[in-house]
Amino acid sequence: MRIFKNKAFDRWANGVELSDDDLKLAVSEISNGLYEANLGGNIYKKRIALQGRGKSSGARTIVAFKADKHTFFIYGFAKNERANISEQEEIALKKLAKIYFGFSDVQITQAIQAGQLVEVK
Repeated sequence: MRIFKNKAFDRWANGVELSDDDLKLAVSEISNGLYEANLGGNIYKKRIALQGRGKSSGARTIVAFKADKHTFFIYGFAKNERANISEQEEIALKKLAKIYFGFSDVQITQAIQAGQLVEVK
């Protein structure tokens, strides 16, 4: 399974010092049923600890996840920035996830080359 972050998520993750190892651990936890909420449409809310803080006061991520498929980190926010995403944001993120899941390997490569996706290493 390959793991990706979209451009906006990558910028946000760099700003809060969220590492690729943190993201890989989060995907492993989601695979094992450890997540805060299943929002439907293969979208999950997952807490990730930030430097010097635990998960409860750390980052909230929205992850497009399908077992044995690619995983996409599509949105992130710190708990102290906001409580949750809005209903309209949730709908938009589900649409975005559907688009990403429909990408062929060629389209993923093109998105990486265009800077719209970043692969988690």
